[in-house]
Amino acid sequence: MIDLLFAGVAVVLLLAAGYWVRGRGGHRPTGTWAMAGLLVSFALAFGSYVSVVENAVESVVPEVGRLLSNSFTLAAATSVLAFMLQLDLEPAEAARRIRRRVLFLGVSVAAMTVLFTASRLNDDSPQLYALYVLIYITYLGVTAKDFGRQTWKQAGHSRRRSQRVGLRVTAVGCAFALLYAAYKVFGLISIGLELNLLPHGVRCSTPVSPVRCVFSVTAPALAVLLITLGLTLPAVVWPFSQFLRRRWEARSFTALAILWKDITDATPEVVLTSPGPHGSAAYSEEQPAEDSDFVLHRRVIEINDGVLALRPHRSARVQGSAARAVAARGLAGTPEGDAIVEAAILRAAVHAKMSGSEPRTQAAPPASRTASRAGDLRAETEWLLLVAEAYAQNGIAHAPTDPIPSAPIPSAPDEPALDELTPSGTDPHA
Repeated sequence: MIDLLFAGVAVVLLLAAGYWVRGRGGHRPTGTWAMAGLLVSFALAFGSYVSVVENAVESVVPEVGRLLSNSFTLAAATSVLAFMLQLDLEPAEAARRIRRRVLFLGVSVAAMTVLFTASRLNDDSPQLYALYVLIYITYLGVTAKDFGRQTWKQAGHSRRRSQRVGLRVTAVGCAFALLYAAYKVFGLISIGLELNLLPHGVRCSTPVSPVRCVFSVTAPALAVLLITLGLTLPAVVWPFSQFLRRRWEARSFTALAILWKDITDATPEVVLTSPGPHGSAAYSEEQPAEDSDFVLHRRVIEINDGVLALRPHRSARVQGSAARAVAARGLAGTPEGDAIVEAAILRAAVHAKMSGSEPRTQAAPPASRTASRAGDLRAETEWLLLVAEAYAQNGIAHAPTDPIPSAPIPSAPDEPALDELTPSGTDPHA
């Protein structure tokens, strides 16, 4: 089972490394190669723990698997630092510091190799092994502490949710790395003082058995997985979130078509001019697949401009009639209810404008929370989607909502009620 865990982690890390280094339209994000080095180093470290690999290398040099694994782990720690430096510093300064870190890595690995060899030549001297562990755990602990603190701090300043979550997951992974470092320090003290608190050479049968394997195996495995997940999450989530955004924009663009067409037919002056060869109307009716954000934004602007142009024709009587019908359904004060009332007002205003009615002396006020939505494309779109759905399908926006005589009312001859919009109360677009 433990071999399966190590092999699985190594495969996942190699796949993640391949994702990072693959081409992205000729552009690779800052820190791509440092991230790839981190993932490949961790993959090699965990791969060296697999029994088949470990037995193969140790058949040549006994217990050399530990040196290889520790060296790969330090290489991964250096890659973490390089990634962080490339994000936080200017390129020249980052390159200078990375070169210094790589030099420090080389010295550390060389010292560990010398101590490992000397320990083997001196019957596994505990003192030499303690020095070996000291070099290893110092490098690893300092790196985990610095990187964990930096990622947690940066999480509070990130604007994208996936980045905030990913950086916090990475910080938690660093905490597990520090737990592993603390375990190694405990082992170092035990070796240095010859207390034999941690039996040497005992192999782990599962990630939690014996108990010390929780610290020696499970903690570093979780640290690597969480750091990998946290650093890779934004890169994986971003294209998926963009796909969902573009799909929502495309569907919203289509869902607003009926409302947009009626309003722009009544107020053609609100349609923005298009640089395209087919003219403004054609551009607004056909959505370019790669410009979903632009054309949706354009459609929302044109609808809102049309609503403003129709303001003189907004009937207060239609508003009151629709509001009473909405209240009877228990929807008063809800976004759905407000959208139904607005749809009824707009349908009456479009009809009045198309039929040449005179503007009203007291027009119905704008819909509630109009000012709070200004400048927020998503909020505006979600509101207009409710209005468009009610405009196209809701019975209150189509059918009579207040019994009004068919003859004009003397005090307000130019204000049609909902049942006066069409000869039989039916939808003129049906």
